[in-house]
Amino acid sequence: MTSISPGSADALLFDLGRVVLDIDFSKAIACWAGHAGCQPESIVARYVRDSEAYRLHEVGKISDADYFASLRSSLGIAISDAQFLEGWNAIFAGEMPDIAELLPRAAKQMPLYAFSNTNRPHVDHFSKAYADLLGHFRELYLSSSIGLRKPDAEAFDHVVAAIGLPAGRIVFFDDLEENIEGARARGLTAVHVRSPRDVGNALKALGI
Repeated sequence: MTSISPGSADALLFDLGRVVLDIDFSKAIACWAGHAGCQPESIVARYVRDSEAYRLHEVGKISDADYFASLRSSLGIAISDAQFLEGWNAIFAGEMPDIAELLPRAAKQMPLYAFSNTNRPHVDHFSKAYADLLGHFRELYLSSSIGLRKPDAEAFDHVVAAIGLPAGRIVFFDDLEENIEGARARGLTAVHVRSPRDVGNALKALGI
């Protein structure tokens, strides 16, 4: 566990998926399978999350239609863009436990920011669906807007520069080991969120 203590941070930086917002990708698979008239297992077997098209979509380099076309081909299902979008946005399964109480408490003591690998349709969806919760963040740094994604060094450097604080004074929360390693490599203090308790425990260690 990273060593953090009261006074050791001037800003908090949060990943969104599985740190602030709960994500259940099986909802997308079930939706697409329903529209395609096939078993969810057949889609799971073919779905490659971190494909080249997925990465390009997350940095805004290809359109939603192009990404859905790549899925139509790789998954072997002939469903419409609207049906893909329905499943794509079905993954948001509510707020992570306790986060709605933790964020406002933390925001009283220091600025909060979010840094997420995401895509335009998800941004459009969660910006509306979780507007109140996301309102605690001073700024959202989203891969589809900034054209950079975690865990790349350039992405962390961009966000640190935009926040305007030394990297070592920013505590970053993420659920993926590769992003934690990427953040630490660029000098941020990073907390690996394996369960909702990890956020609360880190805030307690910071005196929040």
